[in-house]
Amino acid sequence: MADRDHSRDARLVVVPDLGGDVRPEELAPGQAANPARIYDYLLGGKDNYAADRLAAQRAIAAMPEVRNIARANRRFLARAVRYAAEHGIGQFIDLGTGFPTSPNVHEVARGMRPGAKVIYVDNDPVVTAHNRALRATVPGVVAIEGDIRDPRAVLADGELTELIDFTAPVAVLFVAVLHFIRAEEDPARIVAAFAGRMAPGSYLIVSHGVSDDTEPGAVAELANAYGRSGVPLVPRTVAEVGSWFAGFELIRPGLVDVTRWYPGTAAAPGPVRVVAGAGRRL
Repeated sequence: MADRDHSRDARLVVVPDLGGDVRPEELAPGQAANPARIYDYLLGGKDNYAADRLAAQRAIAAMPEVRNIARANRRFLARAVRYAAEHGIGQFIDLGTGFPTSPNVHEVARGMRPGAKVIYVDNDPVVTAHNRALRATVPGVVAIEGDIRDPRAVLADGELTELIDFTAPVAVLFVAVLHFIRAEEDPARIVAAFAGRMAPGSYLIVSHGVSDDTEPGAVAELANAYGRSGVPLVPRTVAEVGSWFAGFELIRPGLVDVTRWYPGTAAAPGPVRVVAGAGRRL
């Protein structure tokens, strides 16, 4: 995978980089960590605040492998998008997209299908501002602010409905986002809302932290590291994640460790697992 792309448009919001380890007393009043910015830090990015670095450092202290998991997850996203584009998909919805990271969804998709349309969705206004500024001159690529916990609002967004044709196959990506959704927020409901709009031949692409074959102590430590910064981390079972693919045919190799998804590698899972899968709408 290409290295993190740190190039930024001059119009973008400048996020201060305090550098080094962060102590709780350094946090600005009211500053809260955000999953997208934590993920950015884990990938080696610069678009994060002190609160995000503190949360990420706590996660790394609890489980040093968390950086490798983040990178493996990003590689899965690129492989899954490439697979979908190779199999005829020309429109993509990336939910909980986070900060721009090269290769982006549209870069991968357009490597296979030059006219591919992509919409990036995130609930963080700073993330959305970055994405909008970087993609303002790229036709067919749009960024919107939206919260997947309110899928009706996302699906009704004017920019989304103008770009995406739900009568044709589309790829919908929930990559490393649903494990930040609490049980009472009902991730199955969220997935079902999008799945209900997807035409036959569409692809559902998901990665998610799971509790199966995972060291319980490692899961608890990692969840606590995120939780202390106000970010929920909710691992689920492989069976629960698999249930979201109802009405879809999982493509080979199925729902597997994120490091082993097609074309896959022989890397061994770490103490905390993330599984990944892609399903084709029947």
